[in-house]
Amino acid sequence: MGVVLTTPPATSGGASGRVEPARGGLGRGVLVVGGLVAVLLLVLLASLMWGARDIAPSDVWAALVAPVPGNNDHLVVRDLRVPRTLIGLVGGAALGAAGALMQGVTRNPIADPGLLGVNAGASLAVVVAIAALGVSSAAGYLWFAFAGAAVAAVVVYGAASFGWEGVTPVKLVLVGAAFTATATSAITVVLLTDTRTLGEYRFWQVGSLSGRSLDVLATVAPFAGVGLVLALAAGRVLNALALGDDVARGLGQDVTRGRLLVVMGIVLLCGSAVSLVGPIAFVGLVVPHVARALVGTDYRWIVGLSALVGPVMLLVADIAGRLIARPAEVEAGLVVAFIGAPVLIALVRRSRAVAA
Repeated sequence: MGVVLTTPPATSGGASGRVEPARGGLGRGVLVVGGLVAVLLLVLLASLMWGARDIAPSDVWAALVAPVPGNNDHLVVRDLRVPRTLIGLVGGAALGAAGALMQGVTRNPIADPGLLGVNAGASLAVVVAIAALGVSSAAGYLWFAFAGAAVAAVVVYGAASFGWEGVTPVKLVLVGAAFTATATSAITVVLLTDTRTLGEYRFWQVGSLSGRSLDVLATVAPFAGVGLVLALAAGRVLNALALGDDVARGLGQDVTRGRLLVVMGIVLLCGSAVSLVGPIAFVGLVVPHVARALVGTDYRWIVGLSALVGPVMLLVADIAGRLIARPAEVEAGLVVAFIGAPVLIALVRRSRAVAA
């Protein structure tokens, strides 16, 4: 992202400098989760109903449980809207949880999944696939994007591990920024010399939920599922890391092993999301802040809530993109950027020490 926030470890848990339990205790946390689940269900229904033409809830239900062959509304729901809605659900959950992990492991409140170079690695792999192998479909991009994301994370984590102090949040951010700059330069060179690759790549790079099939989702979903399990299991580790490495060690945490667990979760979640919807920015940045505002600074809650808020944000952006220009549509990635850019500016302005 090109912006590095330098925050002392003692204040990384949140505004108070401490990792606190969910605001209002367990009861409030459960109510927040229940409310978000209800909102998510409404958004899922809206995604099935609204688009180039609106479809009544009764017709949506009929299309799902008793489709009539030849019925155009049923075909639209089952063949077009169900796949993009499920892709938005999985992709948004992966982006939201990855953003929470990223902000926790780097102790950087303006971190998002692109900060470790994961998105740049996936993008470079897709460009290579298009330019060298002629790949031109979402299903074809899938494994290249996933492999690029994984290689980027391994390179960044490995480079950041050099030195007597091992991996630290600052080193992860700096090495990730350097990798992103290098990969972006390589991508630019290819795109400037190959107009065919530029034409193919730009449609993937903008970020969209359309044009993906359930086959692609079925391939990616297991990786996203494992990533979400790792993310949910990492809450206690992130709470310890938020207090600083020395304190975490004093509490009995294996800092290196814990940070590696978190990075593995980030790789699986970011690789899954980028493979599905492209390198959509800002979801991973904004969503953890929403979760933190709802439940406080306890990452055991933040990660789970981020996995619920992420698909809400991504699907709302997708729905808005369908409605504001219908019968055409604006890609979800552009709508998310329109929402996320002001939030980033506000976060940077509020931060105490920001360096370009």
